[in-house]
Amino acid sequence: MSAALQVTAFGLALLSTLFLLLATCTDCWMVNADDSLEVSHKCRGLWRECVTNMQDGVRTCDQYDSILADHPVKIVVTRTLMITADLLAGMALAALVLGLDCIMFLKEDPCVKLKMCYGAGVILGAGSILGLIGSVWYAVDVYLERAMLVSHNIFLGVHYDFGWSCWLGMAGSTGCFVASVLLTCCLY
Repeated sequence: MSAALQVTAFGLALLSTLFLLLATCTDCWMVNADDSLEVSHKCRGLWRECVTNMQDGVRTCDQYDSILADHPVKIVVTRTLMITADLLAGMALAALVLGLDCIMFLKEDPCVKLKMCYGAGVILGAGSILGLIGSVWYAVDVYLERAMLVSHNIFLGVHYDFGWSCWLGMAGSTGCFVASVLLTCCLY
């Protein structure tokens, strides 16, 4: 039972960590959500902004000036939280691999292996909370920006909605949290 639970938690943690990494690296945290006849599809990410021509599929991206340049707070905070979540999830995966019962490392001391799994669960939980805060922070900021423009009757021609990278970050963080709960609460 314990080995099956460990492998399930490891699989979920691995998939969720990949989701977090993809969310951090990809460019569609915000997408244009106009229902008009658009000839281009615009995505804004944490690192650059991309435009795809819908007629011929050509995609062009503009890198943001510099990592150290003045950026909006939502980008800086989300970058920081997502990178920290990625690092914590990666460290938790390394500890979890060494703590799995099916791995021969420290096979003669099951108490240490169990503590490694528990520690991996705690680290994974911390990473999942940071990733969820970063993803939700960005989504709420996009919503508030749009609501403020609507309340002031300002129409800029393009209106942005949550992109798939934002949803991927939320899904990865939630999966890491569930794996953390399995490792910290259910394993003992």
